[in-house]
Amino acid sequence: MPLSSDQSAEIEELRASATPTRRATAPGMEKHLYTAYPVLDHGFVRVIDYMGDDSAICQAARVSYGKGTKSVSNDEGLIRYLMRHWHSTPFEMCELKLHVKLPVFVARQWIRHRTANVNEYSARYSILDREFYIPAPDALAAQSVVNNQGRGEALSGDEAQRVLKYLTEDAMRCYDHYEEMISDQGQQGLARELARMNLPANIYTQWYWKVDLHNLLHFLRLRADAHAQFEIRVYAEEICNLVADWVPFAYRAFEDYRMGGATLSATALECVRRMVKGEEVTQETSGMSKGEWREFITELSG
Repeated sequence: MPLSSDQSAEIEELRASATPTRRATAPGMEKHLYTAYPVLDHGFVRVIDYMGDDSAICQAARVSYGKGTKSVSNDEGLIRYLMRHWHSTPFEMCELKLHVKLPVFVARQWIRHRTANVNEYSARYSILDREFYIPAPDALAAQSVVNNQGRGEALSGDEAQRVLKYLTEDAMRCYDHYEEMISDQGQQGLARELARMNLPANIYTQWYWKVDLHNLLHFLRLRADAHAQFEIRVYAEEICNLVADWVPFAYRAFEDYRMGGATLSATALECVRRMVKGEEVTQETSGMSKGEWREFITELSG
């Protein structure tokens, strides 16, 4: 079950009470409050709180101007200008706080983005639930032969079943021993902070994660990319849906300039200029290495 009974009761209590506010709200995000969106087999993402909207980004950029000097169309144009020219501080005026339930190995990858405030469920004080991420059969893949941190072809048949069997049995065995070690039935019982070391990396943890929009978009640019690991990418894609409803102008600009755009080196840009003039450019005449040229051609060919 993605949400515990206590968490579900807390959400229902919050839904039942409405608090008037004078602060700006984003209708698109209001509809997401208190809703847990499932991710993977036991995980979820839900919005706890947020601050700001598209207007807050523009307000920060126009700090010396009054509201009467702008229009909705000007807002979108300004946000696109800010995104296009890599202005960051106006986007830092918006913040998002999420409650995320995720496998430990995904959390360890996620925490590398050191620009957020995080408070994680503590296995020193509490007992973790018997919930593990077990991939769907079509998510099982062999090691890539060309990328040391990527996947190759999907496993199938007996090989896939053997791997799933190991993952499930090993996780359950580790948890059985974890429960046994912390049990005080006739014994002293091992401290929880020590017993947790025996748990596998696919067990689920939870945290509150608060981040400003500028750093959130950086996270999404990397983790919602097609090359990101599947297990973190599906979380990023769910967050993308939330951000698109929260700050639609900013998200459209982000999709255009960051997700759908490309950054060219001075050498690559010079090659484009030469191509526009009708000059034939090859890797040998480009001034690029083979790897750079391959990536450059991939960008141009789409």
